[in-house]
Amino acid sequence: MKREDEDKRIERLRNIVLNMPDKPGSYQFYDINNEIIYVGKAKSLKKRVSSYFHKEVDRYKTRVLVSKIENITYTVVNSEEDALLLENSLIKKYNPRYNILLKDGKTYPSICVTNEEFPRVFKTRTINKKTGTFFGPYSHVGSMYTVLELIAKIFKPRKCHIPLTTEGIRAGKYKPCLEYHIHNCYGPCIAKQTKEEYRENIRQVKEVLNGNTRELGLWLYNEMLRKAEEMKFEEAEELKGKYMMLENFMAKSEVVSHTIRDVDVFSIVSEESDNMVFINYIHVKNGTINQSFTFDYRRKLNETEEELLLTAILEIRERFDSHAKEIIVPFEMDWKMKNAEFFVPQRGDKKHLLELSVMNARQYRFDRLKQVDKLNPEQKAVRLMKSLQTLLGMEKMPYHIECFDNSNISGSDAVAGCVVFKGMKPSKKDYRKYIIRTVVGPDDYASMQEVVRRRYTRMCEEGTPLPDLIITDGGKGQMSCVKEVVWDELKLSIPIAGLSKDNHHRTNELLFGWPPKTIGIDIKSELFKVLTNIQDEVHRYAITFHRDKRSKSALHSELDDIRGIGEKTKEQLLRHFKTIKKLKDAPFEEIASVIGQAKAKMLKEVEEEGVCWRAAFHLYFREKEI
Repeated sequence: MKREDEDKRIERLRNIVLNMPDKPGSYQFYDINNEIIYVGKAKSLKKRVSSYFHKEVDRYKTRVLVSKIENITYTVVNSEEDALLLENSLIKKYNPRYNILLKDGKTYPSICVTNEEFPRVFKTRTINKKTGTFFGPYSHVGSMYTVLELIAKIFKPRKCHIPLTTEGIRAGKYKPCLEYHIHNCYGPCIAKQTKEEYRENIRQVKEVLNGNTRELGLWLYNEMLRKAEEMKFEEAEELKGKYMMLENFMAKSEVVSHTIRDVDVFSIVSEESDNMVFINYIHVKNGTINQSFTFDYRRKLNETEEELLLTAILEIRERFDSHAKEIIVPFEMDWKMKNAEFFVPQRGDKKHLLELSVMNARQYRFDRLKQVDKLNPEQKAVRLMKSLQTLLGMEKMPYHIECFDNSNISGSDAVAGCVVFKGMKPSKKDYRKYIIRTVVGPDDYASMQEVVRRRYTRMCEEGTPLPDLIITDGGKGQMSCVKEVVWDELKLSIPIAGLSKDNHHRTNELLFGWPPKTIGIDIKSELFKVLTNIQDEVHRYAITFHRDKRSKSALHSELDDIRGIGEKTKEQLLRHFKTIKKLKDAPFEEIASVIGQAKAKMLKEVEEEGVCWRAAFHLYFREKEI
């Protein structure tokens, strides 16, 4: 599109916006094919839609959306809730390209109570409102079977598929099945249970499925007492059994105070690296959780958590036919609803419910990511690198990471190690060991500078690709000395981060930038565990190298400094004399016969200068014997 045409398009759209009312409603964006590409809601149509055409809009996705808009329509409504409902219905109808969509990826079972003269109760995954009344769906199948088992034991509804009618029962058309003979059915097919009694049981079944177990329990208790007063002890005993089973069920299912009558609970957990959002929904009725689901959304236009949660609340409440007057949410909501109020709990049972919802959302997120990682291991690495990039605000994704650490004892045997991680995995072929050459004494900062200088000077000379991120095993001090070499001396623009430890020598802080700032990161997150692994790996590598070097120094003797006396000569003497005692007592001629006259003379000359080669050999023989 030419520049002139683009300016005309924007000017035409702005004129439409200027004529919009300052009232709540829903707006629709159309593309060049006159198809709806986005549906939105607003408390003020004019203010909300005009925000898309501000020059300071810097979100890439929003700019892409605006570039495709050819026309704008809107619908004015009376309230904020009507705007929410209208947006929800239009999204379902047109499925716009840039709108977020609710996904659960599963078909959960429900419980159906049929509309027959003698209704049946069974589980199903097919929802047909003409068939009967549906309860659920149930995300936890075990809970559904528990409820069905309770219903079967207390109310004993029929399980046969025969279309029972009152006329057929009077005519004697039916015969009792096995369920009747094993006492799992009261036998309405042969008039052993009246139609009125059967339908009363079904009414009570619906109360259980609606979560009204306490009311039903109270009714059973009162009926039991009434039957006992009327001397109908067998019927009272039967009611007592039902009451005890219901009480046992409530004891297992009740998780909060029974004073919480009818509440919807929503929580939201974000995954910044791939714009995924996980929303958990819990419905509580009479102190019992009877529904719990987690759905996932994917951000399309960098929507806020409030916008995402609002969309989910309308969709989920409609899907599950919830009419709860109270909606528990994790933060304050600007929008209002007619028949429900948003509530952010600070303490008590409702706070516990919100925490439970958050825990379920996080667990779902963890399971989902774990499943994806198994199917595509490389995707996990990319996700972690993107998370680190976002966290540190880096321009480039940190594929190549290098980490340094020193190791010495009071300045002796000073060494350093460099570990390399590529794609969040150790690249051991690129590991490097360094013996400190120019530093005298225990100066960790100077040692770090020497190693970093040697490392990146050589990489620059050889044209080797430089790392995307340098991590120091330490805080501000280590970062400062690395910065002086990398940034100031070598003029390399490599980001530098630091991992500091607490008093218990555990990684507790990530530093980045200059001056270094603490980067907020959850210590329980997967990314923090990877960073801790990098720090532990460089510490292991450096200290292992230090121990090896220290062991070699401890085994060094004067014998190693004698020219012409090497490992082969030592082995010859060991094979011949077997022990140091025999070597000590051996005459010069015998030693010369083993290693030759020249080497035997070397040993004699050295011993005359004051070096006891027999003592040196003693250490060597002892080591070999061990």
